[in-house]
Amino acid sequence: MNTPRKGPVLFDLDDSAPRAAPSDAAPVPDFDTAGAVQGRAMQTVAMLAARRPSRLARAFWGLSGALLTFTMSLAAWDFATGLIARVPLLGYAATALISALLVVLVAITLRELAAFARLGRIDALHRKADTALAEDDLPAARALTDDLVQLYGGRKDTSWGRTRLAEQRGDQFDAHGLLALAEAELLVPLDGAALREVEAAARQVAAVTALVPLALADVITALTANIRMIRRIAEIYGGRSGTLGSLRLTRAVMTHLVATGAVAVGDDVISSVAGGSLLSKVSRRFGEGVVNGALTARVGVAAMEVCRPLPFSPGKRPKVRRIVTTALSGLFPS
Repeated sequence: MNTPRKGPVLFDLDDSAPRAAPSDAAPVPDFDTAGAVQGRAMQTVAMLAARRPSRLARAFWGLSGALLTFTMSLAAWDFATGLIARVPLLGYAATALISALLVVLVAITLRELAAFARLGRIDALHRKADTALAEDDLPAARALTDDLVQLYGGRKDTSWGRTRLAEQRGDQFDAHGLLALAEAELLVPLDGAALREVEAAARQVAAVTALVPLALADVITALTANIRMIRRIAEIYGGRSGTLGSLRLTRAVMTHLVATGAVAVGDDVISSVAGGSLLSKVSRRFGEGVVNGALTARVGVAAMEVCRPLPFSPGKRPKVRRIVTTALSGLFPS
């Protein structure tokens, strides 16, 4: 009779079978990490603002607007003439009101055209600055400096800088030095005001994203806050944009961001605020708030580059990390 063997039993495996190393094992999925935080609200806003309607859509809305305007004008004309035929006094009063409305519409149109002209002037100065710097053209830089002084001639916040520029511009003998001096004396105070607008917008978007759980509330807040921020930045730099100009400027900024991939979430975004990575692990809503605030800051910096009459000198471009840290310090626990 065979007695059972005590001890471990060994099995011989086929040597041809593949042996998986521990390092080859698939990583354990982490469903509550910062990777789930993508800043969906700001990415949605960027895509919506940068999207250019098709020719068919533009033709549809253009013809619809023309038909609606024609119908309303014809109805107002029939109403006024019919009322004059029935009750002359009321008919003339209605005609006066319609005439006043037309005057207001003409004034709004002229204001929008003037806003487009101001934006075009800022854009022309920016192109002249790029050319003067690329060619190191001192006469062109001096002419551009005169244009800048004229642009900000009626503003009290640049009076001290204009005085300093007039005193020191004779000591500059190259285009780079002269435009750097103009930037330091005229635009640095305006940069500070623009940065405060960017910080306020980033703080608002981050707070609403983190604290308001309503659907689409973060998208609507991000859209309105960014449009208002871009409009205020344009006003600070002297290019008051108006309603249509603000929409066009917003689309230009968002198109630039989408084309350069600046609306993509990187590692620097979630770690912009001290403890931001840990915060996103604890609460996904707070992590989304940090990312949306950081992306709003990126939009603000891009708007400053577009609205500024001079390009930023090397090392002078605002850092998104610093803006977000200043804007969100104290808003979220670190």
